[in-house]
Amino acid sequence: MKAAKKKVAKKAAKKAAAKKPAKKAAPKKAAAKKPAPKKAASKPTASKTTSPQSNGGPITWNFKLLSHHMLDGFGGMGEGMSIQIAPDGRRILWLAHESAPKNFTAVDVSDPRKPKVVVQTDLPQAHMRSNSLETCGNIMAVAYQTQKKGLQPAGMELFDISVPEKPRSISFFDCSGPTSRGVHQLWFCDGEYVHCASGADDFQPTHPSDDQFYRCIDVRNPSKPVELGRWHMPGTKQGDNVMPPPRHPLDKGYRAHNCNVYPQRPDRCYLAYIDGGMFVLDISDKSNPRRISQWTNSPPYTGFMHTVVPLFDRGLMLVTDESTENNAKDWPKLIWVLDAREETNLVPISTCPLPDHQAFAAKGRFGAHNIHENVPLPTCWHSDQIVLGTFFNGGLRAYDISNPYQPQQVGVFVPPAPPMAPTGTIQLNDVFVDEREIVYTVDRHVGGLYILEMDF
Repeated sequence: MKAAKKKVAKKAAKKAAAKKPAKKAAPKKAAAKKPAPKKAASKPTASKTTSPQSNGGPITWNFKLLSHHMLDGFGGMGEGMSIQIAPDGRRILWLAHESAPKNFTAVDVSDPRKPKVVVQTDLPQAHMRSNSLETCGNIMAVAYQTQKKGLQPAGMELFDISVPEKPRSISFFDCSGPTSRGVHQLWFCDGEYVHCASGADDFQPTHPSDDQFYRCIDVRNPSKPVELGRWHMPGTKQGDNVMPPPRHPLDKGYRAHNCNVYPQRPDRCYLAYIDGGMFVLDISDKSNPRRISQWTNSPPYTGFMHTVVPLFDRGLMLVTDESTENNAKDWPKLIWVLDAREETNLVPISTCPLPDHQAFAAKGRFGAHNIHENVPLPTCWHSDQIVLGTFFNGGLRAYDISNPYQPQQVGVFVPPAPPMAPTGTIQLNDVFVDEREIVYTVDRHVGGLYILEMDF
């Protein structure tokens, strides 16, 4: 383990040195050209490293599989991944589940080669899920979303996780209502505010699919969460003075999804809005969020904008669309690179390349979903040069965007289908990288947790 840590430290130092020229030029230029990594010219090959819980060896290129954990038979994971350094010094990875019966799982990843489940909790009801979570210090926020509107519990729960084996509920913020399914996604990084995509008892959408909007919840007193402000896309609430937006052919709704807030611009929320594209909101007055700008690619694309990650020093922005249809019905679903030097005029300049979708169209989803979001916590790895994203049956892929006009793929990890996979393929759902440059990615259905080391 000591040797592995030294290797990681050397790689981190080497990368930090290599990034300095790009960061100096970034504030005035959207592009700072750098030569692509030497390994970018090579091709992925089948690795001899096999996962002890799978049915063969994965396809790996510039990733090394350290371990694979099926999470005690409950390996269907959502898009909530967060690292806590527990009071006793252990490194705990908290994971949200995609669906019932489990709520969240905590894994001791102090030694990434020997992960150990330390606690796994059940949901209070089978008709709900905890798709999203985030930790800050010894407090964890968990999102609860119900399958249908009007059900309970729907909202957000705060937990004391100072003893990981015994998470203790602190409070519950109720977001249920006749037109609400609760909270789908949340962002909690400063210990003060939870930014979430949620419904509410008093929100009447103009269309049944438009039931989530942006809400800012004050949790400075974690025992009594209080809503500070909210914002919705004009036309999606009954009583708005503008017409409802037109529906898309693959209608998934005009509703909030990921809502990211970073310390570089605490007065901004970077909000993905599914069929509505993405918005930059001014939240300097949290009681009255205001729209700064919007960017959308749909039509002609097929909606479901998922995540927005600004790269402040470089004047860039990463935006992803989520693949939600099997057999590449909604192809293409991509990671977009935007020139964001002028936040009121966002300009797409490239996309991260993907292989021919026909090779992946036979089973399950194929296309972009989550990317590593540079979460502003000390346990998170940060990079404005490398993008890591999950692509369902396309696995995990890494890109060098040092030249943002020509992103280059520099790493691939596609594990084989786990036993009992309903689509017959892997469906990698989320990715997180800790400050040691250890990569964690999870399967959406049954495959559980894969822990990797980067080699680029």
